[in-house]
Amino acid sequence: MALYIGKRLALLALMLLGLMTLMFVITQVAPGDPARLMAGPNATQDMVDTLRREYGLDQSVGRQYLNYVGGVLRGDLGRSMVSTKPVLQELGRYFPATLELVLVAMGLGIAVGVPFGMLSAVHRDRWFDHATRIFSVSGVALPAFWFGLLLQLFFAVRLEWLPVSGQLPLTTPPPDPITHLLLVDSLLRGEWETFGQALQHIILPAVVLSFPCLASILRVNRAEMLEVLQSDYITAARAHGIARWRIVAVYALRNAMLPTLAIIGLRFGWMLGSTVLVETVFDWPGIGLYAVQSALYSDFQPVIGVALCVGLCFMLINFTIDLAYGWLDPRLRAP
Repeated sequence: MALYIGKRLALLALMLLGLMTLMFVITQVAPGDPARLMAGPNATQDMVDTLRREYGLDQSVGRQYLNYVGGVLRGDLGRSMVSTKPVLQELGRYFPATLELVLVAMGLGIAVGVPFGMLSAVHRDRWFDHATRIFSVSGVALPAFWFGLLLQLFFAVRLEWLPVSGQLPLTTPPPDPITHLLLVDSLLRGEWETFGQALQHIILPAVVLSFPCLASILRVNRAEMLEVLQSDYITAARAHGIARWRIVAVYALRNAMLPTLAIIGLRFGWMLGSTVLVETVFDWPGIGLYAVQSALYSDFQPVIGVALCVGLCFMLINFTIDLAYGWLDPRLRAP
């Protein structure tokens, strides 16, 4: 297992280096002069040259690359041209909201997708199976922005059950940060009213974000369960008189979860990178909305910082999925 983990860590380091290289190449081929954009339209040439020297833009491409990689490894992602604040500091402000939204959406997708996929396979070609397949196709086909607006109009505007946007009401101050996750901090601080309000605000964006994920998990889990339930060892377990629920929930589900774990890892990374539409529709103060606002002002350093953050999280979650693979299937740990 130690050798298996070591190989995955080496692969993770190579992927991180590749991601940093790709981001550097994008900064080099992007149109426009970063120093000119930073100085503003009314800046003189001397001001532009001063900024170019200050940020090392007058050095060779190789030297700029080494400085860039070294800065990223030290946590220096540059500064925003609009706010003049370090990008890492602003990511620390916006990323917890996105992470909380993605975690709630992923939890909802797993909690509904896995058992529904299992039950759909058990009740194959019955009304429950047909209903879940229609539901899964709808989840993949519905555009996120349209679905979000539809839920806002129905649950927030017409029924007035849930708020339209934001994390909290304007009159409610957030709890003192511990983990910087609003739901967790409000629980740890014992602020139950704040927790209830935060939970109400996160329901609609979490449902919209989790819908494609839930549909993918359901479809993959159903397909794998159908294949596993036809295996010889399942037939042998039935012949030995083992309870049906134990065969399905323990023996079959464990093997069916291997491909399901892969789709969970892929969807987690996809959700981190696709929160732009959901956060824009629901005015959710996360990195997706932060990236959109930065791009509108041609402030590319925060956009690249967001891409690095999402890419690193995607790699870490897939590293975790690889470890879970190795634990569930001992054959993968063989040298």
